[in-house]
Amino acid sequence: MKLAYFDCFSGAAGDMIVGACLDAGADEEYLRAELAKLRLSEVDLQIEKGAKSGISATFFIPCITEPSPGRKHRHLSHIIDLIQQAQLRETVTSQAIRIFERLAQAEAKIHATTSEKIHFHEVGAADAIMDIVGACLALESLGVEKIYASALAVGSGTVKCAHGVLPVPAPATVELIKGIPLRSSEAQGELLTPTGAAILATLAENFGPLPAMTIERVGYGAGQREMDNIPNVLRLLVGQSNACLSGIIADEVVVLEANLDDATAELIGHVTEQLLHAGALDVFCTSIAMKKNRPGTRISVLTQAVDVAKLETILLTESTTFGVRRHTCLRSTLPREIQTVNTQYGPIRIKVGFLDGRPVTVSPEYDDCAQAAQKHQVPLKKVFTAAQTAYNEL
Repeated sequence: MKLAYFDCFSGAAGDMIVGACLDAGADEEYLRAELAKLRLSEVDLQIEKGAKSGISATFFIPCITEPSPGRKHRHLSHIIDLIQQAQLRETVTSQAIRIFERLAQAEAKIHATTSEKIHFHEVGAADAIMDIVGACLALESLGVEKIYASALAVGSGTVKCAHGVLPVPAPATVELIKGIPLRSSEAQGELLTPTGAAILATLAENFGPLPAMTIERVGYGAGQREMDNIPNVLRLLVGQSNACLSGIIADEVVVLEANLDDATAELIGHVTEQLLHAGALDVFCTSIAMKKNRPGTRISVLTQAVDVAKLETILLTESTTFGVRRHTCLRSTLPREIQTVNTQYGPIRIKVGFLDGRPVTVSPEYDDCAQAAQKHQVPLKKVFTAAQTAYNEL
């Protein structure tokens, strides 16, 4: 499996993401041809090699040829129509629309309105459309299957934008990076733009250390700033997952934990349902002995980094805990697929796990088995056995 890892030690912006992909080998001719389908006549695209603090990097520069007063501000619906009418590949279209929808939601929350009513300023200008669609095209050109990123450097101080002088990170950027780990930076100014934050927050599987991988290509995307103590570049590492070479998928998850000694079984069950409904990968409870000789329950939640904030909120508001611990951990999982087998009790879905292309774990879906057992008035274990037998006979 081909991985892409964005090392955001100097922040990230849309043009830096595209530049890093091009520097790592994305097809420039393909990128230009596909972006031309957007029919943004006010943009003159420049792609060139240069250097930042002695590091060779690629500049991706959508230059606006119209004077500033003539720049078009667009609503979300206008941007979605423009992208759909370009007839790009389905995955590129879907990713670009998802990124803009996420941007619109962040802007709408800041301005107390709806996504449909937001007037995009910097993020909705033609250059940002080129950045977002260009990033999706460039990653597709590289053949990337999973995207990861480091903790994000955001900068410090203030930034001047259409709404005046705002603190760094800008309000919209803060909304976009909720639940994503940040890294400290002494650099003054805005290192992480809303466009860069939206692209990474939408497309990255996780944020943290470099995943287990064999690096094949390295690219550097140049930013527009000049800084004394750090080069304004975004580094991209592209390669194969080491774990996947042996048929196992490796990734990083966040573990949230809370100890409860004053919660009823009914409350714990309710919290568990809320966490799973909100996107937790898994939730489990462990009996523990707490202070004052009280029996208690440890509730543990596995989640992707992007969902940490909302799941912590559920734990703090729905349970009786006063605090939540968190830590990251690596995990290995089997590639899997869902198959359906026919039994005397009807069709049953089977989850199959593979190692080196061979099925090594087979598990009938409980809900299907339970419904079939109730419908035919037979013990649940008979349905499980029938499903296992039917799969073995395939």
